[in-house]
Amino acid sequence: MQRDVIEQVSKYRDWVAEVLMRMIEIPTVNPPGEKYLEFCNYVKDVLEREGISSEIVKVPDDYVRKFIPEYADHPRYILIARIGKGRPVIHFNGHYDVVPGGTGWNVTEPFRPKLVNGRIYGRGSTDMKGGIASAILALKVLKNFENNLNCTVELALVPDEEIGGETGTGYLVNVMNVRPDYVIVCEPTGLDTILIGNKGVLWLMVDVIGKQAHASTPWLGLNAFEIGVRYVCNILDDLKKMTESKISKYEYDDERSKRATIVLGGDVRTCGKVNMVPGIFSFSIDRRVIPEENIDDVERELYTYLEDKAREMGITICIRTLQKSPPALTDPNIELVKVLEKNIVEIARTNVRKVVCSGGLDTRYYQAKGIQAVTYGPGEIELAHQADEYVELDEVVEIAKIYVGTILDLSVSRR
Repeated sequence: MQRDVIEQVSKYRDWVAEVLMRMIEIPTVNPPGEKYLEFCNYVKDVLEREGISSEIVKVPDDYVRKFIPEYADHPRYILIARIGKGRPVIHFNGHYDVVPGGTGWNVTEPFRPKLVNGRIYGRGSTDMKGGIASAILALKVLKNFENNLNCTVELALVPDEEIGGETGTGYLVNVMNVRPDYVIVCEPTGLDTILIGNKGVLWLMVDVIGKQAHASTPWLGLNAFEIGVRYVCNILDDLKKMTESKISKYEYDDERSKRATIVLGGDVRTCGKVNMVPGIFSFSIDRRVIPEENIDDVERELYTYLEDKAREMGITICIRTLQKSPPALTDPNIELVKVLEKNIVEIARTNVRKVVCSGGLDTRYYQAKGIQAVTYGPGEIELAHQADEYVELDEVVEIAKIYVGTILDLSVSRR
């Protein structure tokens, strides 16, 4: 039966293209979080026409305000759909928020999707409404065989991955207590790559303290910018050497990512007035943490180093942690990875890379709870956030086939 079910997927190529293009037309731009309910209502309608039940859950305003107060006037919604019953529960996750359209588009405008030579262009086509489309297509096909399913298949569509995920997947896992047996996050990886984890991230803001004064009488102040520049020059080389000496043993989406990394100055601030001696100079630190490191140790090491150097130079600093997310990793030898790899090889006829992602993924929320979770979906991550973003329609369909085969295999293996 399995081969017959998988082959049903190709029949709906035109159908899934139409669904995907309509999803792209809804500009779910984040920040601030636009058209979220419109998107969820559209997908709910699509699913209900296929006989698939779903619910839309509003993330409480107080919860949103706690994590993203600047966007609290834009409500957040999570859509959950299910077919089948019982264990195992096989769960697909997709974020529907997209970055702004930006400039430089040639093939079409960001939210006017166009199908050209088998590619669907538009903002969010790769990141990651293409993956959502693959999962919806898999559910549509499996719904026709629901009486023969020995599992529950869930689809969770979430907001806010683009700003950290706390008010999307974070709420789903940490507050709604969703606890599936297996998770596939449908982010773009291409046909031949499974992401088994991601680096951790630590964001700090360092305030260098001086004394504010009028620029016409600079002798009355203490220029925090000048002090800060000397401080950064003193620490930069040491910080890079300390960090980049740490090399991971795992394979990465980009082999240069094997090293831990540190970037200073992504966010730089002073008083913001030309005719003032700045009394404070602030700069950010972005530290990416490999799976072999403990993020608490990394944080302590950075605080100690920065404070010691400031004392040596006789200056005053204040350090704040802005974000702290540990690295996440799924054992590449677990059942989910093996079954997914088997279906990729059999259906897509390609070898499979199992790698760690350089950036952050919502997969980490599930992994932190000990749930088997990986990332796999259509599209090339290099196209994300770019002008003329696109996804190959054939790949959307092919990965839907792989999802169906994986679901059927996992349902048998847990009986």
